[in-house]
Amino acid sequence: MVPDVSANRRPSTTGLCRFLDLEQQRDWMQGKTILRDADERCESLELRLKYIARFEKLLRRPQAQEVLEILGRYGRDCIPIPRRTERHYWSVSCLPSTPGKALVRVNASWMELFSLYADGEGIRALFLVHLSDFTKDHSLDPGQVDEALLERCVMTPEDVSYVFPRGEDIFGIKIRGFSSIGKFLAARDALQAIRVFNLTHMNRGRNAYQASHCYSLADHMMGGHVGRL
Repeated sequence: MVPDVSANRRPSTTGLCRFLDLEQQRDWMQGKTILRDADERCESLELRLKYIARFEKLLRRPQAQEVLEILGRYGRDCIPIPRRTERHYWSVSCLPSTPGKALVRVNASWMELFSLYADGEGIRALFLVHLSDFTKDHSLDPGQVDEALLERCVMTPEDVSYVFPRGEDIFGIKIRGFSSIGKFLAARDALQAIRVFNLTHMNRGRNAYQASHCYSLADHMMGGHVGRL
């Protein structure tokens, strides 16, 4: 599925078409290219300082190392040009106050993309993707969910389940355990589906969650590269 990034908007001023043309986006989605990102990041020192206490609290959790490792993979593999689009087109929240008690949450536009939660001393994840990328006939029929495909993307079938959030063509995939989350991120079909969903929502315009962006978490999503003002 290729997201329609041209409908009802001006590509030159809205969404990722400010930085990437449709061919570049499609090639990245399909794993055919590595996009050139900015060398440095622009950041708000005030916002960085605002969430340091939450980040330090997260570091005291037994799940901290696994959270940071998974976030590093997600930032590297699932977000196009993350430095250039940081905060304005995607953001990551640390111990957000919204319902669900997530440890971290990645957002774009008005949409949640990815969350990690505590599961005992381990972690579990919620990935939001398009339902049509995980049905046998690529329809929006919940009865056509390809459970065999989901099970191939994790370590054991017991590690994966799913929900149907509100909204057209939205599918929530729940995965338990660090190893299964890592395998899901490495699976070709799963990774492409994540990229498609993320492109769809990053192309909808500016991120509504800029004020909750945690730069300390984002450092890990971009390989520890600390930005400059």
